[in-house]
Amino acid sequence: MPTSPIRLVRLTGRLLLAPAAVVALVVTFIALIALTDGAGSGLAAWLTTLGAGTVLALWQGRHRTWPARLVPFLPVIVAAAVTATVCLPTVPTARRYPPALPFVSTQHWNLATGSRVAVYHYPPASPGPRHPVPFLYLHGGPVRGISVQDHRFLRLLARQGYDVYAYEQAGGGRSDLLSMDQYTISRSVRDLVAFVDRLDKGKVDILGFSGGGVVLTRALADPGVATRLHRAIIAEPGPMDGPTAHIAGHKGRASARGLAPGPTGPRSTHVPRFAVAFGFMRLGLLTPDTGLIGQAEGDNAFTAADLGSDTASAYCARDAHRIPTEDTPQNFSFSPAASLRIQQTVKDSPSIAPLLRHSRTPAMLMIAECSSQVRQWATAVLAADPAILRTQYMPGVGHHMWNGLDDNNDRAAAVITAFLQDKPAPLPNYPTHDETPTFLRDHK
Repeated sequence: MPTSPIRLVRLTGRLLLAPAAVVALVVTFIALIALTDGAGSGLAAWLTTLGAGTVLALWQGRHRTWPARLVPFLPVIVAAAVTATVCLPTVPTARRYPPALPFVSTQHWNLATGSRVAVYHYPPASPGPRHPVPFLYLHGGPVRGISVQDHRFLRLLARQGYDVYAYEQAGGGRSDLLSMDQYTISRSVRDLVAFVDRLDKGKVDILGFSGGGVVLTRALADPGVATRLHRAIIAEPGPMDGPTAHIAGHKGRASARGLAPGPTGPRSTHVPRFAVAFGFMRLGLLTPDTGLIGQAEGDNAFTAADLGSDTASAYCARDAHRIPTEDTPQNFSFSPAASLRIQQTVKDSPSIAPLLRHSRTPAMLMIAECSSQVRQWATAVLAADPAILRTQYMPGVGHHMWNGLDDNNDRAAAVITAFLQDKPAPLPNYPTHDETPTFLRDHK
């Protein structure tokens, strides 16, 4: 029997309401992802949403005749298809490690802490005098691989007679993963101790950059750890503890953020699964050990382009249109979940300033002109550590001070080697503790 005009109008109205129903179901699914912490790769939220939508569709169609009874199911089907993209893995769920680098061999050391880390060694490559104390580099991140740009800088130091070592933090680069609850700033410090003990060459000189500077600062605050350190260089540190992490202060002069061309290449955040996972983790709506994606899957998916403008923020505004390639796609490695987990343990930690005031290890602080870091993260270390012998304010560079542009690598190396050899500093000792208020006012 033909459909009457009145029935046709009603059916058309119900179809027009379908998009709103789809949106409501998708919103419900997203809310359930947060409430269930992504349990079962998101299937708990998906099945609950699908079940609720099906029950509602059955209730809405209970008094309708065929085919109008099927209309309420259309939004459920569409919403189920859309939200399923958040539940289905698109990359391997077992960790894929970067391939070997062509210019340095990768060793793997089992540390006393249980961590298995990737180690790189650049022996002195200079025919001239060799520095007798081993040099160790703690990279930034946290839980990121060592970039090719950093490897170039380490080779420069080796050519100047330094016996250079570096290791990638557990979970980063070619190092093995840990369970998520083991990623803490305390574990990072214990791994440093275990590495120096495993090296077994006596005291070491250490350069800690960014997140590595946080690890080094906290090591200096622990007398049992500090005895293993000969000289310490803290370059562009992040917040050293909870009180410091909650400072919202000045930053350096203008960086290239917002001025540089956008990053190219694939982004995991263009895939619904990872857009939800990484976005919600960053907002605190999912925990780092969320059931939505595994740690290995997240590491495999994350790309350099996902860092967005973070890379540009490490360079001065004047360098916006000539930012060098810091890494290769094959070598790039970053664990967003583990990084957030470690950063949270820093935010949750009590002040280390009372302990740092007892530090006796000779130290130097490096601060970039166009730093994207909060200035007080560095000046808090300067205020608390009486063993900081000099501060070097590096003009013309951003957060990533050795970046291959102009003579920036050579200038950074000159500052570092002068301090390690106890020679006069290439730059003025600035700011001193007393100059901090003026520095914070004038250099922003």
